[in-house]
Amino acid sequence: MRPENQSSVSQFLLLGFPIPPGQQGMFFTLFLGMYLTTVLGNLLIILLIRLDSRLHTPMYFFLSHLAFSDMSFSSVTVPKMLLNMQTRQQSISYVGCMSQLYIFILFGGLDNFLLALMAYDRYVAICHPLHYTTIIREELCALLVAGSWMVSCGSALLHTLLLVRLSFCANNTITHFFCDLIVLLKLSCSDIYLNELVIFTVGGMLTFLPLSIILGSYICIGNIILRVPSTKRLFKTFSTCGSHLSVVSLYYGTATGVYFFSSSWDSKDIIASVMYTVVTPMLNPFIYSLRNRDIKQALDMCVNRVKFFKGQSLNPLVAVRSTVR
Repeated sequence: MRPENQSSVSQFLLLGFPIPPGQQGMFFTLFLGMYLTTVLGNLLIILLIRLDSRLHTPMYFFLSHLAFSDMSFSSVTVPKMLLNMQTRQQSISYVGCMSQLYIFILFGGLDNFLLALMAYDRYVAICHPLHYTTIIREELCALLVAGSWMVSCGSALLHTLLLVRLSFCANNTITHFFCDLIVLLKLSCSDIYLNELVIFTVGGMLTFLPLSIILGSYICIGNIILRVPSTKRLFKTFSTCGSHLSVVSLYYGTATGVYFFSSSWDSKDIIASVMYTVVTPMLNPFIYSLRNRDIKQALDMCVNRVKFFKGQSLNPLVAVRSTVR
């Protein structure tokens, strides 16, 4: 396309959801409640892990980072979506769109790596229990998480820089509720061959490598369990890995449905995107707290502490009232 047919874009229009005008308030309340639940639930998980010394283990170290990543992942898109619903202004600046895209890819990639690290941790704990403390050391955990952050930042920066070099046509309408890489590439007037190549090579490698680690870990765990079948051992393994498997299935199931089995963006793809950007981060704290005995015990301990200190603070007031009487 000739340069005169191209135009620089200073902002994009986010169409969001095809919601009737009369139902804007209902959907705003729904998504606001889901977002607040996501933030408060993941903050609670992080707080419990920090306060309870029994949770200072590699598995919960990874879980605390996953909770922070989920909270940030949802915070990238939902507040802007809520603002657009409330103000009925669907615009987002070019810089804001690129920034949103970068942070979205960053925390999306970080989620992949953290889920893989948690699967590897479970593999070592079940398949090599006697060597667990020597293999999964504190220094190794910190190094793996730091490496995950660095690789995710590099991947997000690469995709964003390759997108920034493109020119966009006069059509600046994004048929989504956030700046998604695939949708933005469809709006470009430039040659996107290099972008697509990087998505399929770098993006594919950084997606399938963690997924391969997860599948490989659980295949090895399954082989160990099937060698000596035991109801007690099977129940213990399920209680240990059930939460992680539920989160992995929910996250990869919805993301795969959007990015690998979709030819054009429509309402079904937007709903699937809501699943992995809004619903999954909201459900993760419930999945880990409802199926995890250690988290339940830590929560009970914190509740009892609050009740104790509340009772201690009320005792002087009771004594004063008794003296006055």
